[in-house]
Amino acid sequence: MPRFFTDDIQGDVGIISGADAVHIGRSLRMRLGDELILCRDGIEYISKIRTISDAQVVCDIEESRKTLAEPDCEVILFQAVPKLDKLEFIVQKATELGASKIVPVLTKRCVSRPDEKSFEKKRERLSKIALEAAKQSGRGIIPQVSRIISFDEAISQMKQLDISVICYEKGGKSLSQVELKGQKSIGIFIGSEGGFDEDEAVKCKDNGIIPIGLGARILRCETAPIAALSIIMHLTDNM
Repeated sequence: MPRFFTDDIQGDVGIISGADAVHIGRSLRMRLGDELILCRDGIEYISKIRTISDAQVVCDIEESRKTLAEPDCEVILFQAVPKLDKLEFIVQKATELGASKIVPVLTKRCVSRPDEKSFEKKRERLSKIALEAAKQSGRGIIPQVSRIISFDEAISQMKQLDISVICYEKGGKSLSQVELKGQKSIGIFIGSEGGFDEDEAVKCKDNGIIPIGLGARILRCETAPIAALSIIMHLTDNM
């Protein structure tokens, strides 16, 4: 069944508006009585279409259930800003793999260094990519793509989580040696094309962020988050 996200759930009625309403009627050519799934806050609502217009689609909710595709732990990806096309790819794949949030971070070796104002324009597109990936992969939430933050802000946020790791090209523990099972919030820090400056890695370690390695091979900045998220989801029984 087609899947749509909406915040407009009122009792046994769900309403889809905007571009999704147009898509349902014109592109999907759905009709009255057709079934679809509405999603909000990790709950999916099995629904039938009551009325259709370009402005809104009104649905009768027949059943609700927790979305089984959602991990039982919150995994936040802190990604040092790469070139935009790579960041788009990372957002898409991180969403498919179960990340709950993607946080772009400016580190010393970032080649791409957008200011906060210019990045806000790009963030709208990144959020749309997360939305489409969430629909495609059966997610119950749309992962948030946050504003761009500094390295120090990233450390501050990671310290608030149950456990955080940094993927460091000079190595560290393997993820299987880190106590991930049972953690409710996990942060993972990935470098940009140039990796991390040694001073940044030391500062992370001094703040309780665990250095980890992903094997003997050096992975591209768009490959590393896919590998790390896949391993984390496996080790926490979410894959």
